[in-house]
Amino acid sequence: MTPAPLDWLALFAHFLVLSLLSIGGAITVLPDMHRVLVGQMGLISDQQFNAAIAIAQASPGPNVLFVAVMGYQAAGLVGAAIMMIAIMLPSSTLTLIAARWGQARREWRGIQAFKAGMAPIVIALFVATGWILSVETPGWRHLLLTAVAALLIWRTRVHLLVLIAAGGVLGAMGWI
Repeated sequence: MTPAPLDWLALFAHFLVLSLLSIGGAITVLPDMHRVLVGQMGLISDQQFNAAIAIAQASPGPNVLFVAVMGYQAAGLVGAAIMMIAIMLPSSTLTLIAARWGQARREWRGIQAFKAGMAPIVIALFVATGWILSVETPGWRHLLLTAVAALLIWRTRVHLLVLIAAGGVLGAMGWI
């Protein structure tokens, strides 16, 4: 069933709200997406809903891709675009505004305290992620690459995108 324009407008507005509620990612508001897309509007079936999540989780890239897959299942490329714009626009805009606000007030004591308090947490989360990924990876090359990248980040001004590209090249060559 192809939704009417007013239905798309209502769905767009609903996903705008869900975007602001999705602290921790779009996956956190999945139950409400199911309620609206499957139960209320009947745009996709339970099987399509579950398949969209499975496809997005198995695919490389952000897990928010399941929203695009569900939109595509409901109404093709137009549906995918409408739902992705709705789920991404508010949270991305809010992030941009907050980042600019914080940058403009970077000298404020509260902002400095927040950044100083968050730094060890972020570093610990990165280390934990690296550890989890490294435990299952055989060999020593990935550990060497991680150490070299950390040293370069710490001691030089090499841009992170250069290091990511170098890691991609080494992976494509089969070195890691």
